[in-house]
Amino acid sequence: MSESSSGIATNNDSFPKSHSSRYSDLSDTNTPVAGPSRQRVSAEQSPDSGFVTTPSPSSRFRFISWCKLEEHDVRGDQLTCPRVREGPSEEELFLRGEQDPHRWRRRGEEVQRSEERLQENWENCVELNLSYQDLGDPYQQENFGRILRRLIRVERLQLVDNALRDLSSIRLPRCISLNLHRNHLTSIRQLPKVPRIQHLCLSENSIGALGELALLGATPLQSLTLSRNPCEFLEDYRSRVFSCLPKLEVLDGIPKLPEDSVPPKPHTSRMCTIL
Repeated sequence: MSESSSGIATNNDSFPKSHSSRYSDLSDTNTPVAGPSRQRVSAEQSPDSGFVTTPSPSSRFRFISWCKLEEHDVRGDQLTCPRVREGPSEEELFLRGEQDPHRWRRRGEEVQRSEERLQENWENCVELNLSYQDLGDPYQQENFGRILRRLIRVERLQLVDNALRDLSSIRLPRCISLNLHRNHLTSIRQLPKVPRIQHLCLSENSIGALGELALLGATPLQSLTLSRNPCEFLEDYRSRVFSCLPKLEVLDGIPKLPEDSVPPKPHTSRMCTIL
């Protein structure tokens, strides 16, 4: 450990390989790395931001997901909140001028796909949180859909704030609890197929119609959350929901009330004749 002229502590030696193989998404930082073997970080004075640091030794791993790291035996069903967002393609990195000659390399593509599939192991996941994945690019959404299609045994799934729009092609045959809070769903038809669903959260989406709730009538749905959707402001909102789902017990966190069993008033159009 030494101190530069700018007053920032610097480190010597190289980044330990044991550390680099354990972490898949390490951001650039000028914080000294603990351990007997360290990497020197240079710092220069900048007129606008104060300091400019050279890339951290971990920067070459910033686009590497956990399943692409070698020499570990972690499986997807062992992770509760994995980060599954992919990094840019080789072509995009080249166009952006960020192609690293020392970027992580793997053996042949076929071997890579086979190893990653075994490590991901999504088919054995029972409880999984895939929230806040930042799926801005089409290839990110495509990869996310690929993972969802493999969740054939998941029972409790969190998909909060992922900008999801249509999951109708996804089937979750064993899912009993699904949280889709803060997404971009506009219709019940855009939900995944969940024949065993018991608890469903759709708060802060863009669902405007209630008639399609009848599509969930064949499921053992017990609780439903539709708060902060446009449909919440419809007349006789609660009674209309319970009319579509007679077996529902809880709506928006409130148990079924006696007045919720009153059939909604039939919609009548009012006309005004001007002579």
